[in-house]
Amino acid sequence: MAVILVTSRSFGDGDLDVHARAAEAGHTIVRGPAHHPLDDLAEVLPTVDAWIAGTGPVTTEHLDLAPRLVVIARYGVGVEAVDVAAATERGIVVSNTPGANAEAVADHTVGLALAALRSTVDGDRRVRSGDWTVRRGRELGASTVGIVGFGRIGRGVARRLQGFGSDVLATDPFVPAEDVRRAGAEPATLDEIFAKADVITLHAPGGQVIVDEERIARLRRGAVIVNCARPDLVDEPALAAALADGRVGAYAADVLTGDTAGHDSPLLDAALADRVVITPHLAAQTTQAVDNMGAMALENALAVLAGEPAPYAVTST
Repeated sequence: MAVILVTSRSFGDGDLDVHARAAEAGHTIVRGPAHHPLDDLAEVLPTVDAWIAGTGPVTTEHLDLAPRLVVIARYGVGVEAVDVAAATERGIVVSNTPGANAEAVADHTVGLALAALRSTVDGDRRVRSGDWTVRRGRELGASTVGIVGFGRIGRGVARRLQGFGSDVLATDPFVPAEDVRRAGAEPATLDEIFAKADVITLHAPGGQVIVDEERIARLRRGAVIVNCARPDLVDEPALAAALADGRVGAYAADVLTGDTAGHDSPLLDAALADRVVITPHLAAQTTQAVDNMGAMALENALAVLAGEPAPYAVTST
């Protein structure tokens, strides 16, 4: 019997009984905190054989406390929070769940774009305070939308935008131009998107700043930016300044620097509340996505525990 540590908050919260599936395989699931504090995990890590990890960091210090660990099954796509090199050195397989939440995140991206263009959240706030004045918005179908990052989620956004009639531009250094066109978008450079788009949606990997002061200066005045990817893609102070002076019309995001650990982002300034919509990292939180991610993460863990290759391995031993 193996011990599987789960530190994803939503693992098992859907319709699929992943806990029963683990038990059928003869293994025990134990839960841990999502942010992976070493002090809180110090007692359990030495007993763990597999780790289904959410968004918290998995560092060398964590791995040093887990001599039995053979697989880190990321509950999601990105593995940047995992010290992959340290895991590989120790013979630990790292896996992820590609595409499991793509449809959910694409839905949420379009929803945030609509909310930003039509001041939906601000309108709700004002009505509750007795203010029924109208703020004129813009139609998504009349907008040029630039998609930065054209993987599964970016393509899902493009597919949805076809129903609105938007002109869609897309940039991704790893996707050939003909594939971009087949998916319903026109290939463009990053600079072209910042110069031409009314709405920009971010779906690129973290570890880079895409929305910085220089690119903000190229935007059409009043442009909308949507971020359902990573907070470090955005220079938040520069964006807050551009929102304050009207260069950027609105920002809608599912991520924020610090997330639940901190609330000092300049984008949360009360003076920007009518132009900023932030959701609490819930883009992937649909029943279907939770079931997909849970099933795929558990499948990866069970395969490695059985001495087989992980179906969705990022690394192998």
